Amino acid sequence: MSELFRPSHRRLQEQYDSTRLADRIESTLFRHRFTPEDKAFIERLDMFFLATADSDGHPSCSYKGGDPGFVRVTGESELLFPCYDGNGMFLSMGNATENPHVGMLFIDFESPKRLRVNGIARLEPAQHAVPEFAEAQFVVRVSATQIFPNCPRYIPKYSRVEPSRFVPRAGVETPIPGWKRMDWAKDVLPAGDPARDPDRP
Repeated sequence: MSELFRPSHRRLQEQYDSTRLADRIESTLFRHRFTPEDKAFIERLDMFFLATADSDGHPSCSYKGGDPGFVRVTGESELLFPCYDGNGMFLSMGNATENPHVGMLFIDFESPKRLRVNGIARLEPAQHAVPEFAEAQFVVRVSATQIFPNCPRYIPKYSRVEPSRFVPRAGVETPIPGWKRMDWAKDVLPAGDPARDPDRP
């Protein structure tokens, strides 16, 4: 009995004669706990992609970024990441409160490698992270249920030019994104948003 494959997966595996290969991948690479290599890989990255779906199954995929280490492996099957200020729609995070099943894709574009983590997410107050994340609205704790690598052969090789200057950092004033000063947005920003201060650069 497979923990990873459903009948829909099996039908395509049978059609393309990849059942044996899929079974070997599950038996040798699929895991429930992070290895030391997984932890080191995840914590040196500055981005990942997050897949969520609402309770009706409508999907959303989002990019999450920060400084290296902004995703922390906090247990043998658990990781934690911050939710920083965004556009206020909370599409991914709202989905996670309706349907906590999430997929995370970690990719290194400089030394092509990728790791998939599926799990159950829950939103927690930012103070639950120790040490705290600067300016995090809250944090997301994911209990991993499936961890496995993917073939990196189609990953293009890119070089990191510079980190985002908008990532919150302790002791540094985070710049205001330009769109928050545009006419369509500036009068509807949340109360307390620093962009409401006309003297703030």
